[in-house]
Amino acid sequence: MAIELDVEELLIMGDSDLISRQAQGEWETRDIKLIPYRQHVEDLIKRFKSVEFRYIPRFHNELADALATLAEMLPYPSNVHIDPLDIQIRERHGYYNMVVIEPDVQPCPKHVKDSHNTSGA
Repeated sequence: MAIELDVEELLIMGDSDLISRQAQGEWETRDIKLIPYRQHVEDLIKRFKSVEFRYIPRFHNELADALATLAEMLPYPSNVHIDPLDIQIRERHGYYNMVVIEPDVQPCPKHVKDSHNTSGA
């Protein structure tokens, strides 16, 4: 998709440090089944002006973790195209706390006042 849109600079974020480092060539790909995929990634990287891989641990990306868990539960029909989600990051929280302090002073009932005012004399 990035190639079709003529993207020149690409940021790839993932939660697998192993895959990220292998794709960048920092670590060797030892699994024979994965070598063709790594070669394909290397060929694709050549089509961009710059490509950056960024590792994001799952515990720092709760939303991706929740979506991945949901995705594992659903069967994916191979003939259906699913548009990517557009997720916006807000600079401030979408909620606020409001505390209302009310005085705990209640007027003294008349019969209590009267009993305090009688000195017994």
